Amino acid sequence: MKKRLFSIVFSMFLGALVMISCKKEKPVSGGSDEAVISKDGAQFTVDTLNSKVEWKGYKIFKSENTGHFGTIKFESGDVTVKDSRLESGKFVADMTSLTSEDLKNDAPQLEKLNNHLKSNDFFEVEKFPTASFEVTKVTPSAEGDYNTILDGNLTIKGITKPVQFKANVSVNDGVVSIATEPKDISREEFGVTFQSPVENGVIKDEITLQINVKALEKK
Repeated sequence: MKKRLFSIVFSMFLGALVMISCKKEKPVSGGSDEAVISKDGAQFTVDTLNSKVEWKGYKIFKSENTGHFGTIKFESGDVTVKDSRLESGKFVADMTSLTSEDLKNDAPQLEKLNNHLKSNDFFEVEKFPTASFEVTKVTPSAEGDYNTILDGNLTIKGITKPVQFKANVSVNDGVVSIATEPKDISREEFGVTFQSPVENGVIKDEITLQINVKALEKK
């Protein structure tokens, strides 16, 4: 009887350890830690009409460097502020809005480039209509031209990687403004691996991104 009771207790103990162990496991996404959001923080909503992502891509020819630049609109987003400081945020970009600005006066070439960038060669917009950046850590900075360091998870084409931006952040009169430094990221790390024939110029791996956000306090 004692042996049987010991066996039951021991089995229950092992079961509890397994349950605790399972609860600690997290799916591997390749990103950094999840954001910690205070319940008593003030909530702000991204003003999608006055917020955007600016991008630049580069092509190298034998005699010169050329490229394209443009914008991507935001579909949605929100930020949390506590004690007049940015605490967290998530911004969702509408990849269907991706467009080139340098070709805006050349409609045929603009349409050709935009369609190519949205195709399976590049961002597969039909399959991945959004991209996102989720802020997981906000660190004040007193060095250089930017007052804040934003650590977070950047997701493009369903692939998430940790990315750090330097940014200027302000919270004034119910408005949060965030303007990041131009940041080079590797497109190939996010599954954008297309390369044109050498005679047409080599497309560089680096894409420069700059995030500009205006968020308004929820009433």
